[in-house]
Amino acid sequence: MMELIIKFAYTGSVNMTESNAQRLFMAADYLNIVELVQICCNFFEKMLCADNCIGIWQLTKTYHAPELHLKAFHYVLSHFEEVVFGEEFLQLSAQDVIDIISSDNLNVRQEAAVFEAIIRWITHEPQEREGYTDLLLSEVRLSMMPTEYIQSHVLSNKLLTDNLQCQAMVSEVIKCRDRIVGRPRLPSAILLAIGGLNSGMALTNVIEAFDVRANHWMNIRNLSEVPRAYHGAAYLGGYVYCVGGFAQVFIATNSVRRFDLSTRTWQEVAPMYYHRANVSVTVLNGCIYAMGGYDGHTHLSCAEFYQPETNQWLQIAPMHQQRSHASCTALNGKIYICGGFDGNGELQTAECYNPETNQWTLISPMSSRRSGVGVIAYNNHVYAVGGFNGTNHLQTAEVYNPHTNTWRNISSMMTLRHSFSIEVVEERLFVVGGITGITATSNVEYYDSETNEWSQACDMDVGRIALSCCVLSDLPNMADYTIPCDS
Repeated sequence: MMELIIKFAYTGSVNMTESNAQRLFMAADYLNIVELVQICCNFFEKMLCADNCIGIWQLTKTYHAPELHLKAFHYVLSHFEEVVFGEEFLQLSAQDVIDIISSDNLNVRQEAAVFEAIIRWITHEPQEREGYTDLLLSEVRLSMMPTEYIQSHVLSNKLLTDNLQCQAMVSEVIKCRDRIVGRPRLPSAILLAIGGLNSGMALTNVIEAFDVRANHWMNIRNLSEVPRAYHGAAYLGGYVYCVGGFAQVFIATNSVRRFDLSTRTWQEVAPMYYHRANVSVTVLNGCIYAMGGYDGHTHLSCAEFYQPETNQWLQIAPMHQQRSHASCTALNGKIYICGGFDGNGELQTAECYNPETNQWTLISPMSSRRSGVGVIAYNNHVYAVGGFNGTNHLQTAEVYNPHTNTWRNISSMMTLRHSFSIEVVEERLFVVGGITGITATSNVEYYDSETNEWSQACDMDVGRIALSCCVLSDLPNMADYTIPCDS
């Protein structure tokens, strides 16, 4: 280690590997070589994974690296359902387990994962750890579990059957279930629904945030922003971008505004080359792509992309067809756009853009014509949902396999709709709002590909069509966009 440190002193570089990184970090900390300590911390941060994050978290308790310590702990919380199956989790102290499972930021889709984790930790060394059962169980949010799971898995567990404190704790939750509202964990991602037309067909600037864990929408006050509909929304670099659409008196705009999630303020950025309402927007390789749309006179085939670093829009090759009311998504380094309206009729066609060659390629057409469709990448496939076929509003859905260039049908939505928004949150596909015949709806439902079933979610506060949604993740102020824990 001294040889490496002396070479670093002369050359400013060091040959760091997985096998020597920890010893080098300890030596650099002991000798107070701040620059080398930081290099080691950067190395550890890049190496963070489910198998080593607890080890790095524990190491930085002993050695002063507060930033890495927080990042390692955040990694443990964010990847908890993977971390608990590693050897490092089984070696934790009871207090360390409590520190993890008591956090609001613990990322678990079902609270059952927390219960099963503590059982796994206790049964690894039952004689030494059984005494912590009631202490650990008190940090599990039992009221967030289904009653059926509590009765079939919790009450019947051998560690709990002979523990009177645990039995009393669980019985109290079951008895008071109607009066107790559980405090959900903070979600790993938030669904933001922006703007649109309300049930009176008036432009609105309403923004609502959906907490998938609490199944609850929260209104984000946004009185200062101009109302907008038939726009695109994208989350990139900590900002939400609103792209094009109709603003004020139903005039297509080329303006682009971005929303700072920490200050809740709006800022104008560079406008697009073209005015675009009914525009299709997605994010790929750190850029925002805007395709097609309607400029007030023509349905467009042109497309362009925005670079945040230079605050500049650049044009790309035009699509094969004019498309407004289409929808698009990014998958495996390419962009897929489906359906829409070309001025003459609703479209069944779809095409794919390769940014490396700047070329569009027509792919197999969908089974239905779909204008006002929702398109999203989900489970390495492209999903096309709902829309309008020229005669009827649709509730059907289909999925495209890029490897076989084929479409297949999946279960239909519970509600027919078009001009809605679609996103994937925590491995489920959500459809939000839209028009269901003659009126704007606040209805929300989600699809689970494992069961091929649609289920109802909590309705928005406001019925809206032509809104746009995006998904926010890794926010430092995530709690600002979720239901307050004391509600």
